Formats: sequence, structure tokens, C-alpha cells
Amino acid sequence: MSPTLREDLRQNKPFTTVYEEAFLNVARTSARLGDTIEDLLKEHGITGTQYNVLRILRGAEPDGLCRNELRDRMITRMPDMTRLLDRMEEAGLVTRSREREDRRMVLTRITARGLELLDELDAPIAANHKAQLGHLTSTQLRSLIDLLTAVRNKA
Repeated sequence: MSPTLREDLRQNKPFTTVYEEAFLNVARTSARLGDTIEDLLKEHGITGTQYNVLRILRGAEPDGLCRNELRDRMITRMPDMTRLLDRMEEAGLVTRSREREDRRMVLTRITARGLELLDELDAPIAANHKAQLGHLTSTQLRSLIDLLTAVRNKA
């Protein structure tokens, strides 16, 4: 550790660079926002990852998506998409079917039960988002979106 860094840490300056401070702020904020959503979803018997799948599939109706297309649209990496879809199919939230033209293609679609669950969750999720971000103005929210998009596009 460099003498300057040691001195900064002794003076209660926990970050070595503004980049580190920004990164940690984004990570901590993401975790805090995500925790409240996870708690809400837990009450309905699903995880944030399963919720993400259901939202993606609702948007892909009526065509559905193959596993890889679904995986590529996820918010976080999902290394074992097949097992996730197996569990969701067992719960009656999605169906999978082979296509007649190309038997290798397996399409996943949201079920009526999955759509009902999303309908139940739409209002509480929207209220949660408003509770978390409602103190910001529209201009501030737009700036936040633009800044996070710029960071994500470069990452």
C-alpha cells in the first residue's frame, strides 16, 4: 500500500479514487433497491430472476422465446437457464414446446398462471419503484437513466 493511500485511509477517506467511490455507490444502491423487490417477490413465491423471466416472456407474447434469446435479455447472467425454466415449468408459470419446422428449437411461453401473477405484481412493484425513486424529479430521473446507460454501454 502506498504511503498516500495509507494516509488517506487513516484520515477516514475510504476511497482511493473517485472511480472506486462511484462504482461502490452504484453497487450499494443496486443492492438496496434489489433487496426491497426481492422481499416483495418472496411474498408471492418467486425470485427476482423468475420475475425477470416472466416480464421478458410477457413482452414476447404470443411468440415466446428460445432459451438463448431469453438468457440474452436477462438483467443478470444466468448460467443455468435450463434448470431455472424447469423449476418455472413445474410451478406452472411457463411452458416449453418444440417447434414443428425445426425440432431443435424449443420455445418458452408464459402461461395464464404466469400472466395472472404478473398482473398481481404490477401495482405493488410500481408502488415500490415510486417509493424508492419518487423523491427525484423527472429531470433527475432522466439524468440518472442517461448516466447509467452511458456507464453500461462502455462496460
